[in-house]
Amino acid sequence: RPAMLRAFKEAGMPQELTWLPLIESGYKVRALSRARALGLWQFIASTGYRYGLKRDQWIDERMDPDKSTVAAIAYLKELHQMFGDWTTALAGYNCGEWAVMNRIKTQKINYLDNFWDLYVKLPHETAAYVPRLLAVLHIVNDPKAHGMALPPLDPEIQAEEVMINKQLQIKTLAGALNVDDDLLGELNAELRLNMTPDGPYPLKVPEGKGQILLAKVSDLPAYCPPAGVAFSSGYIVHKVRKGETIASISRKYRTSPEAIMDANDFKKNEKLAAGWRIKVPAKTRTVQAKGTKAPAPVAAKEDKPVKYAVKKGDSIYQIASRNNTTAKEIQNLNRLNSTNLHIGQVLLIPPSQVAACAVVPTKNYTVKGGETPFMIAKKHEMELGAFLKINNLTPHSTIFPGQTVLVKTN
Repeated sequence: RPAMLRAFKEAGMPQELTWLPLIESGYKVRALSRARALGLWQFIASTGYRYGLKRDQWIDERMDPDKSTVAAIAYLKELHQMFGDWTTALAGYNCGEWAVMNRIKTQKINYLDNFWDLYVKLPHETAAYVPRLLAVLHIVNDPKAHGMALPPLDPEIQAEEVMINKQLQIKTLAGALNVDDDLLGELNAELRLNMTPDGPYPLKVPEGKGQILLAKVSDLPAYCPPAGVAFSSGYIVHKVRKGETIASISRKYRTSPEAIMDANDFKKNEKLAAGWRIKVPAKTRTVQAKGTKAPAPVAAKEDKPVKYAVKKGDSIYQIASRNNTTAKEIQNLNRLNSTNLHIGQVLLIPPSQVAACAVVPTKNYTVKGGETPFMIAKKHEMELGAFLKINNLTPHSTIFPGQTVLVKTN
C-alpha cells in the first residue's frame, strides 16, 4: 500500500482511493472473480487492454501491483471527468460507465445525477459498493471509535530489476538467491506460470540481490516447459451458451474438463454463465500419419540418480546446468544444507527430465474461417511439418476459427 499511496499522491488523486482494493480483492494480487476480473484492482481483460495492461501466455499485467495501480488511476481519472463526483465515478468503476450512463438517462431533469440519486436504480452489488468503501474509510480513520485495533502495515519490500534473457522457473531463481519462493513470486506476480517468458524479461529481486543473480544466472539451467505449457497459446475461444457446462463443452471439443479448468483457472464445480468467453485447449492426437517421421523424442527419464565426483572449479550451479536440473534439486537429493562443495565429493544427480529447448522465433496468429494448417504454413513461408511441430499438432489434428497458433516471424 505505501507504493499505492505514492502513486496516487503523484497523480493528484484522493489517497482514500487506495483502500479500494480492500473492497475489490482483499489486496490479493491473484484474486479472480466470477466475472473474470483479475488482480488487486479487478480489471477484466478488455478494460485492462484499454489502459495498457498486457496479457499473453506468460504474463498478465493485471496481477502486477504497480502496473495495475497506474491503470486504475487512469481509469478512475477518466470516470471522474465523466461524472464529476467520486461516488458516481466509483459506481462506474464497479459496474461500468455505460451502466451508470444508462441510469442517468432515465433521471428527471431536476436531479443532480450523483450516486445517491441513482442509488435505487443501480445493480444491488454497486449500490452496496460505495457505502462499503465509505464504511472502511470511517473505520481506518478512527478505529478506536468503532471498537477496533488495526494491525500495523507490512513493511514495503525494496526491490531492484535484473534483465533475464532465458527462461527460468521462480523456484530455481529463488534457490540461487537464497530467498523464499513466495517472496520472489510476489515481487513478480504478473508471471502466470511461475516462470520467466521465453524472451528478455525485467525480473524484480529483493534489493541487494541483483548483482548476485547476474553472477549466477549463466550457470542456472534454462527451463524447457512441457509442450502443453510451451504452446498454451493453442486454444479456442468459446462463448458459453445457456445451459452449457464445462463437461458439455469438453465433449464438444473432444478435450477433458480438467484441461478447460486449468486453462481458465476455474475452481472445482465452477458454474458457467451464458455470455462468458472461455479458453478451450485445442485437441491434439498422437496418431502418426503414413510416410511421416515420428517427432524427436523428449529425453528419456532415468530410473535412478547418477553419481558424480566434484572436480576442481565445479560449482553446484554448473553441475546442475550440465545435467539439466537445478541446484535446489541436487541439494535436496543429497541432503545438503548449503551450496558449498569440495573436490572429490560424490553427489547424486537427479535424472534429467526434459530435453533442451529449440529456439524458434515465433508470433501468435488467429485462425480464420476456412483455413487449414497447410494454408497457414504456406502463408507464413513455413514447412507444414515445422508448423505442426511448434504448435504440438499432428497431421490429424483439427484447428478451429478463433484458435490462436504460433507461426514463424519474418
